[in-house]
Amino acid sequence: MTRPRKTLRRRLMLVFAAFSLAISGVFTLYALIFAYTTEDMFFTAQLADEAARQRDFHERNGRWSTPRTPGMRLYRDIAAMPDDLRRVLQEEPERIEVSGTQGRHYHLAVIRNDAGSARAWLAYEVSDRLVVRPVRGQWLWVLAITGLGMTLLSLIAGAWLAHRIATPLWRLSDTVAQLRPDALPERLLQGDPDDEVGTLARGLDTMIGRIREFIERECSFTRDASHELRTPLAVIRSAAERMARDPGLADTSREQLAHIHQSATQLEQTLATLLAMAREQDAEPAESVPLLAVVERAIVEQSPLLGERAITLDVDLPADHRVECPRGVLHILLSNLIGNAFAHATHGTIRIDLHDGRLRIANHGHAIPADLRDHLHEPHRKREGSAGFGLGLSIAQRLCERHGMTLVIEHDNDSGETRALLGFSRVETAA
Repeated sequence: MTRPRKTLRRRLMLVFAAFSLAISGVFTLYALIFAYTTEDMFFTAQLADEAARQRDFHERNGRWSTPRTPGMRLYRDIAAMPDDLRRVLQEEPERIEVSGTQGRHYHLAVIRNDAGSARAWLAYEVSDRLVVRPVRGQWLWVLAITGLGMTLLSLIAGAWLAHRIATPLWRLSDTVAQLRPDALPERLLQGDPDDEVGTLARGLDTMIGRIREFIERECSFTRDASHELRTPLAVIRSAAERMARDPGLADTSREQLAHIHQSATQLEQTLATLLAMAREQDAEPAESVPLLAVVERAIVEQSPLLGERAITLDVDLPADHRVECPRGVLHILLSNLIGNAFAHATHGTIRIDLHDGRLRIANHGHAIPADLRDHLHEPHRKREGSAGFGLGLSIAQRLCERHGMTLVIEHDNDSGETRALLGFSRVETAA
């Protein structure tokens, strides 16, 4: 069994790794925000204390004092500030943090009067007091290495968990993939695991048990029905043949006997086909079969379907053309396809020849609706004028799939021609 490219194990490992990377990234972001916020709050608190002291001093003495904190200066006018600070505040007077030139960094506080107007500015140059910026690179490296380490641990944990989950599933899927209709096991998994895999296995065991019972019932019914019906059908056909030889029989009665004989023959053929389908495990071995001989036999058997219609039969097959196929299966297929051509032909010529290495059976008859052409091989789907139950092509399609053959039905609305193209897995021509 070929395993899929997107395995459950790989998906679990990727989910664990992606989740670990996402968590590492989120916590790194939060750590940076916390560090910068704490640092800013420290500088802001120092400025607030100094601004309160300056305000009290000015109220008592009518003048400003020199700030006590190193790096902190008081300005009464923006024009007196350093150039890099002045340019920013002239555009944004309410800024409280400014990145200056040559690595300088400022925190600002405005000292206002009772009316709310600015009276002075405290500028705190903190470039030599920054804590986060100097260690940010090393800190990010530590966080990155830690994140990669956590991701590696997540991959290991994901691989372990995926192995615990995926291994029983793969064993179960491999067992299911190797199941055969003739060898269905009683249980898919040994033991009785009390988890989702065990629940799935028990559900599959129940379903397989029902399938086994269904297969047995279908095979028994088909085998028994075919066996029980063959004898009365043979009696009906034989009686119809003997009665048809009576010289005093009326034409109407002779015609009805011909219909009885034809129906019995068709039903025998259907029973043989159903029996062949039911014996799938005992399918006939392939052999080299002369195609023309089987075609001629099918034509003779299906000829009553032509009735009194003025239809020409053109068979153009080389006598040395042989195909690799079980003889019984080939006879059923050709009887079905040739019988369909005879039953549905309304005029012209029925041609049986080879086309691109495939057997072609072509006839002119009723038009096939466009919405029906792709569904003729489905059970109970039939076209206008069909007297059957719509099972013949479905059975033929199943036989082709079982024995490596192809069956294509084509229809040309303009000419009214229907073509059945039967392709074989291997053909040969006798020397």
